[in-house]
Amino acid sequence: MELIGSNISFKYPSAKNYILKDIDIYLDNNKVTGLVGDSGSGKSTLCKILSGHVQKFDGRVTLNGEELPKKGFCPVQLIYQHPEKVMNPKWKMDSVLGESWEVPDDLLEDFGIQKSWLTRFPQELSGGELQRFSVLRSLNPMTKFLIADEMTTMLDAITQVQILDSVLKIVKERNMGFLLVSHDMDLVNTICDDVIYLKDINKVD
Repeated sequence: MELIGSNISFKYPSAKNYILKDIDIYLDNNKVTGLVGDSGSGKSTLCKILSGHVQKFDGRVTLNGEELPKKGFCPVQLIYQHPEKVMNPKWKMDSVLGESWEVPDDLLEDFGIQKSWLTRFPQELSGGELQRFSVLRSLNPMTKFLIADEMTTMLDAITQVQILDSVLKIVKERNMGFLLVSHDMDLVNTICDDVIYLKDINKVD
């Protein structure tokens, strides 16, 4: 399975200069890939483009040769750094999770989610607790590619290991693609088979 970004360029409407320029990126599901770059270099924007969250850009993104769907469930799922920004504050956590799929109890346990959390609102949980839900929500059985944008930043060191182990187990079981974006080079070097440096593929002036 291949996720390919071809000749991707992007700039914000109010900006004169491109933040991403003529990027070609190739990802497949046979290895875990890391994406590394300086703060503000456009990593998150590229992740949003590759997962269909940003649709106005120059270039093309394809999954197995087909463009990503404009509506409905996207088989490329993005885990954001700040989960509280992508959850409806008026929904309890069982609805937040159920919006994506019905998660089995064993997975709730694997990700350290207590049943009592399901009846709480997002603002009643910590950032780390919310991120567990965010990760699980992205692991819908229809997901073919997972992009994690600094997903462990909100977690303590022990929880980082637990969550990443659980994610990697599912990625391998389902033969999913996995792109990990992180500033933590020790983490990247430990779990990634290949590393892409954004500065090497971004042709901005």
